[in-house]
Amino acid sequence: MESGIRMWIVGTVGIDTITTRNGRFEKQLGGSVTYAGAASSFFTKVGSVGVVGNDFPDAFMERYLKLGMDVAGIQFEQGPTFSWEGVYEADMVNRRTIRTDLGVLENFAPQLPESYRDAPFVLLGNINPDLQLHLLDQARGARFVAVDSMDLWINCARDKLVEVIGRSHLVTLNDSEARQLTGCFNLRHCAAALFDMGVEYVLIKKGEHGALLFSRDGLAIIPAYPVQEVRDPTGAGDTYAGAFMGYLAEHDAVDTPTLRQALLHASAVAAYGVEDMSTTRLEGLTRADIDSRARELRAMTAL
Repeated sequence: MESGIRMWIVGTVGIDTITTRNGRFEKQLGGSVTYAGAASSFFTKVGSVGVVGNDFPDAFMERYLKLGMDVAGIQFEQGPTFSWEGVYEADMVNRRTIRTDLGVLENFAPQLPESYRDAPFVLLGNINPDLQLHLLDQARGARFVAVDSMDLWINCARDKLVEVIGRSHLVTLNDSEARQLTGCFNLRHCAAALFDMGVEYVLIKKGEHGALLFSRDGLAIIPAYPVQEVRDPTGAGDTYAGAFMGYLAEHDAVDTPTLRQALLHASAVAAYGVEDMSTTRLEGLTRADIDSRARELRAMTAL
């Protein structure tokens, strides 16, 4: 594969306004592609697919390049970039959405660059399932596809989302989304229902309580790394999914030992990500930092 792209991600690229107990932070680089791409870039060469408007700062695109992300799949259109504003409660877990402006995302018609089409690993980030399907149809070499989604698409595009899941190998949701999509409460039952939709793996993210990876053969559980201070939890789930998939792409394997190591490394990267605003902490990170925290987390959980 001449381009060297091992994995590509589609999702949102946005400009966020975030209020936390530490204050109000405007014009923050955000979006699912941003967080997932930043996390996966520590492990593999990743391509990004998204759209931005003419108000997207050059400095933000420079941050993408600094992180080592390929931007051939980022389209530039006339109009405002997707933007989101949210307020986090004091626990830094619960949040309220104040405003969502789709901007150029509303009419986004993504095209997969030729250099991405043979990539073996794909992360369909949180975006309209119609667009996820449109891009899957353009992917020639996809061997392992993961799909992420949210309550919005479960409510308004469930049938299309189920179709995407049926064409994927792994689905990742948080616990409330898994319950909403399947109608089950027990997470084992949720996983069984998702297996019936066609996937081989179910990754359920539980935020500060870690994650569960279900396969048809068993279950792996990983706690979250205990962070000293959470400054910005925005995009933590995207960061987790990106690091998890990036690790698999780096090792070109989806066996049980690799999946478990991917969980450890994803927890490590996601924990770093919440320590500062936007992708700031990730931009100052090294692979050695990630490996060190993954080893520390493994030692914490060994009995």
